[in-house]
Amino acid sequence: MKVLSAILLSAFSVLLMAQNANQDTNPPVPTVTYDSYWQAARPQNVTITVKSDGPTTYLSRNPDVPAGTDRAQDPDYHVEFTMSAANRNKIFQLAEKANYFHGDFEFHKHGMANTGRKTLTYADIQRHFQTVYNYSENKAIQEITAVFQNIATTMEHGRKMAFMHKYDKLGLDAELKAAESDAQSHQLAEVQAIAPVLENIAEDPTVLNIARQRARKLLKMAK
Repeated sequence: MKVLSAILLSAFSVLLMAQNANQDTNPPVPTVTYDSYWQAARPQNVTITVKSDGPTTYLSRNPDVPAGTDRAQDPDYHVEFTMSAANRNKIFQLAEKANYFHGDFEFHKHGMANTGRKTLTYADIQRHFQTVYNYSENKAIQEITAVFQNIATTMEHGRKMAFMHKYDKLGLDAELKAAESDAQSHQLAEVQAIAPVLENIAEDPTVLNIARQRARKLLKMAK
């Protein structure tokens, strides 16, 4: 009986592992993942995963920066938030237009400047497709890339603001001004994800008043 129980337990464990692996590959909720890697950039690697019902994960890191001062100042940055319905719907509609990333979308006509390796992945209970590109002339791929890059820009502003609020309050105004400029040129998205950082700055009397005003202006965008 002990041998039979051990065999059954082992078989159950294998089945459970297979089910978990299948859920990672073919999740029950449609999921789009954007991953970019560019060694010369900071951060070098950005991964954004969004589910069709809203939960979103942002992760940035510098895997190829040698341990030292730079690495200490730029640790892995992880944020979870709920993506707005507008951007969420746009992402999944664009994924559908791009055949759920099933195909080669890289531009091959001539060489292009390297702007990093980008990977788009679509997965649901029935499909799992992935495409890798540096640059694409496909309009849907261009638009979805822009959405994710704007989210990354927003999140990195939030990371820098949180760091400066703690260690360099005098530098906050310049960072907030840069975020304002990006907002005016439509290069920010999902500002509500960094609202807690902006609120902390806006409510801190030890921060320069002009920086607090800029934080409040960005908070209005988040709402």
